[in-house]
Amino acid sequence: MAPLAVLPVFFSLVDQRVIVAGGSEAAAWKAELLAAAGAKVEIYVTKADISEEMATLLSAGASAGELRVIEADWRLAGFAGAALAVGDLDEDEAPEFVALARASGVPVNVIDKPAFCQFQFGSIVNRSPVVVSISTDGAAPILGQAVRRRIEMLLPDLLGAWGAAARAVRAQVMERLEAGPARRAFWERFVDLAFSGNAPAADDAAGLVEAIAAGPERDSGRVTLVGAGPGEAELLTVKAVRALQAADVILFDDLVSDEVLELARREARRLCVGKRGGRESCRQEDINAMMLKLAGQGKHVVRLKSGDPMIFGRAGEEIAMLEAANIPVSVVPGISAGLALAARLGVSLTHRDFAQSVRFVTGHSRMGKLPGNLDWGQLADPACTNVFYMCRRTLGEMVERLLAEGMSAATPCIIAASIARKDEQIWRGTLGGVAEGAAQFGYDAPTLFALGNALGVGQTMAADAPRESLRA
Repeated sequence: MAPLAVLPVFFSLVDQRVIVAGGSEAAAWKAELLAAAGAKVEIYVTKADISEEMATLLSAGASAGELRVIEADWRLAGFAGAALAVGDLDEDEAPEFVALARASGVPVNVIDKPAFCQFQFGSIVNRSPVVVSISTDGAAPILGQAVRRRIEMLLPDLLGAWGAAARAVRAQVMERLEAGPARRAFWERFVDLAFSGNAPAADDAAGLVEAIAAGPERDSGRVTLVGAGPGEAELLTVKAVRALQAADVILFDDLVSDEVLELARREARRLCVGKRGGRESCRQEDINAMMLKLAGQGKHVVRLKSGDPMIFGRAGEEIAMLEAANIPVSVVPGISAGLALAARLGVSLTHRDFAQSVRFVTGHSRMGKLPGNLDWGQLADPACTNVFYMCRRTLGEMVERLLAEGMSAATPCIIAASIARKDEQIWRGTLGGVAEGAAQFGYDAPTLFALGNALGVGQTMAADAPRESLRA
């Protein structure tokens, strides 16, 4: 194991005596935290030193343990038998406080003075009985708080109720299910329920034990179509991350980034089923067969698609196929590349003074050519912002059609490849200069072509916009 800056340990403080010295705001927060863990907290402080925050805490009372004010010097506390000692003290008093506590074998913490601390308070995510604590060894408390906020987003509010349900059913699991596959199957399916977003029903866990104890049959699997966005992991939705964390198998597109895949459950099997223009690709029929087979084995299959599953992602075909086979399917939306482009450049696709609508248009058909049923007269309307997807090979013909329909050569345009990725490439210009701009782009990267009067607004502001704008 790699070296640990600190050892993460969780104290059981129910009915344990804990000494708190001081009446400051910081001492009040620590006293509240200790009482919430069930401790009998003795607060040594004079009336004159009780802060407004401490007074508010004392008037509200403890949520689990006890809070008792002792108007005496902390030196009279009698440290023997205490579980912990915490003080908000100055540099002169801290050494004596630590010495008295350690002489009685009591772990000690002096608030905001790491040199006098045997243990630390981390940032806490409370889904009790599920409790997560984050430490940065005192080096960067703000970083610890940022980590806590991210974990807060990932853990459902109802996780605590599921933790209580797990405790209630644990004895039954140990009694009814043999160690090994049966117990593992129970806990894996229990976790899926815990992250479903629903509150546990009274018989959910018990019924699951009975179902697994009755025989080896597993419920039918399911498929979740998940939008991976344009590639940057921070643009994923919380629901998408939860789906990745609950997957047994992930079938991912060739354009899904490693950064996104890193967020998946470590044990999940990952299979690339990418389809790229001009390359040997996995056939849609093979992907469908794979989903049917894996879901039929009772697995949770995540079909991870770049962008949004419902925009040029063949989601309609896959949903129809799965529903015909009576396999449950759900969809988690993602940020489509066209929207990521707008955010990246700080341009509104529907600026009310210049564009009253927006279209997402495919740049190639099943045969790899321009679709034959596009209405180029409508597409040549500069008051509509058009975003063409998968269009690098058809871009020249596209421009010819638009100019032939009378669209002005001065219409603002953008060509973008690998948007929101490290190898991102962007060109800005006008319809008349697209041929020159397109020559800078290869044929392998996913390419967007956007045009319309709205794209000319704020172009000076966007010209030097840093890539980090998507991370704001």
